[in-house]
Amino acid sequence: MAKLYILLAFLFIAGAAEAQAVSTPQIPLIRKKFHDDIDFVQKEILKLDGVDDDKFAPSKDEAVNQRANEAATSRIDQFQQNVEADAALDANAKIKYLRGMYDVLAAYLSDARYRRIKQSMLPEVVTAYLDAMKNEVAGQSILPVIDKNELEVGAVIVRSFAFKENSGLKPSQDLLVLKDCQKHPEKTLSILLRNPDMPFADSLIQIAAKRNQEDIYNFAQAPNSLGSRIRKSNDPLVKIIARMARSKSGRQYFPFLDDLYKDKRTFEEVDSAMLDNVKYYKLLVATQINYAGRLAARDTPLVMKTLTNKLQQVGRDEFINEINGLHELSDERVRFKKLDPLSPEELYYLAVLQEEEIYTSSYTRGVYPAIFKRMKTPRGDTLLMHVYFDKFKKWIKMAANYNTLDNFLKTLYTTNEDKSINKLNAQILMRAFVRGLDRTNSLEDAVDVANSFASITDPDLKTLILEEVQKSLTEAKRSNNVRGVNIYSILNTLFLSMDPSNNIDVSTALGIPPVYTMPNASLKDTSGRIIIQQFFYGDKDGNTVFNSFLNNFSNANWRTKGEKDWVAVSSTKGVPITIYANRPLDENKGLDEQAQKNLDNYLADNNLNPTVVIHRGHSYYLNSTLKQLAPSAKVILLGSCGGYQSLNTVLNTCPYSQIISSKQTGSGLINQPMINVMVEKMREGKDLNWPDLWDNFSKMFKNNELFADYVPPHKNLGAVFIMAYNKLEE
Repeated sequence: MAKLYILLAFLFIAGAAEAQAVSTPQIPLIRKKFHDDIDFVQKEILKLDGVDDDKFAPSKDEAVNQRANEAATSRIDQFQQNVEADAALDANAKIKYLRGMYDVLAAYLSDARYRRIKQSMLPEVVTAYLDAMKNEVAGQSILPVIDKNELEVGAVIVRSFAFKENSGLKPSQDLLVLKDCQKHPEKTLSILLRNPDMPFADSLIQIAAKRNQEDIYNFAQAPNSLGSRIRKSNDPLVKIIARMARSKSGRQYFPFLDDLYKDKRTFEEVDSAMLDNVKYYKLLVATQINYAGRLAARDTPLVMKTLTNKLQQVGRDEFINEINGLHELSDERVRFKKLDPLSPEELYYLAVLQEEEIYTSSYTRGVYPAIFKRMKTPRGDTLLMHVYFDKFKKWIKMAANYNTLDNFLKTLYTTNEDKSINKLNAQILMRAFVRGLDRTNSLEDAVDVANSFASITDPDLKTLILEEVQKSLTEAKRSNNVRGVNIYSILNTLFLSMDPSNNIDVSTALGIPPVYTMPNASLKDTSGRIIIQQFFYGDKDGNTVFNSFLNNFSNANWRTKGEKDWVAVSSTKGVPITIYANRPLDENKGLDEQAQKNLDNYLADNNLNPTVVIHRGHSYYLNSTLKQLAPSAKVILLGSCGGYQSLNTVLNTCPYSQIISSKQTGSGLINQPMINVMVEKMREGKDLNWPDLWDNFSKMFKNNELFADYVPPHKNLGAVFIMAYNKLEE
């Protein structure tokens, strides 16, 4: 390094006898600083590998380390010597290239620290600088050097002082923008936002428009240089998106982009539909069905997901919210009058796109029966063919969960037809329901199949589904399809475990926490307490349910402490348990919501982490409870109607929780007795053994038909599937 020269000069001045034989050039003071800067950054580079020594080893590969170490030490040292020894370079040129090397090394060091470049790429950086320097000395462009090197290397070189006047600098910078867009196509518009005047920006905008129309729409709205460039584009697709972006109703047009772009629909048609929300919904459904048909023919329309999301939003806002809101009306003709203008297909999409919004009664007494009343010949296969089997797995899953699957399968044939032939159609449909679960980007279809299996009572149908799962598993293994093997092996284990004669311990077989039991010790916090949180709501039923809860814990084993917004019911014997429950204050004034927030804050401030959470209230309050769900919860009782539909939401917050829920009607006559038994088991220090508890509950509620819709944790197959799959991913 440069310090070697200083030492030699000192020895020479000291008058050593052999001094007159030394020919190593001295470093003038004017350039000493630049050598020192390079020496300093060399030392910093040597530390990048995490070891403060005189070696650079950024890899586990010895050959790579050798090259990187040479680049960090001897090659840079040799460069310094060569610059000083090069008589063709004047003093200014030597300063220029020394400073340039420092700039490159400092830029590499910064990028390596922030992982913008691999540490092992130092040899390429040094080589690229030397090549670029050679071109600069010869008066040639550095563009060929930037062109042949990786994006990360080129990005370091163009930041060097040595090339600030090079004729190839601007073209090189433009080329790096292009390379960045090619390497990260999903970030093209964000990159162009910083470089809107690139000569090839128009071409990149056209490419981006074919890849992501949402991005083009959003950037076209912006009052900046890139937005202006998008709006001035002559590309047909970009032009039509930019037209929407300039309109106040642009988002209303956007779901129809593919049809508008291909002249299959006009803006005027959409304008007409937008004057009436029902007409607009119908137009969305017609477009969704058309696009589903194209997908079936392997033709992917533009913004399909945007269309579906808009259809979901309009269906919820225009129809579902109203029929849900009228759930207390006894006159169902009035409650469901809003559905009168809708066709069977339009009702179908209300069902399959509103899984988490639709109330149980809205589905079972409104949307589902209305579909078949509207059909001249009430055939389920006709319905599915009319929508090109779009979302049919969700339809099957919801039918199973709401106990309408058997009814639906019977609509696939009539009494006047050959039942054996048409029953075969039902079998084909259910086989298709199970196939291809590994071909999507999410686990939604697989979870739907798992949940549905637990709801099916027909033994022949269960056997058919299990056989299809096993066939798919065999095929996945044969083709070495890891995702398929994971999905179908979990389903196979779960479905086989439903038969007690198979003696399968799901927890052991899938390597997940206990499914059949919840150990008492697992519910305790570090101080040995069990914290339970109950959510109550201030509607007309809320106070009745709340008072019933208090009455059930008015005995010598419990004491109650009341606060303004909540009560705390604590055990006096056995395991220390405290049940915190907000008071069901006036919902019209938002007082119940505020009481819940105050209780949430109290629990958080006092490090009280609920391991048991209970929702007491109608299904339309459930989302509010789930938004406040404590991640510490391990046992969760969803006491409302249709709580079973919200398993995925619960598991997003509490991935290993055990959930009790109802597929249809939740009842206080079931919820409170169940809570009493469970809490008493906990107080006595006993584990919650779900099969045993469920046997007892079945006897306890043998005269209450609603209990059949309650699903215990060990039969929540969708929840168990997600746990098992996540475990495999880990």
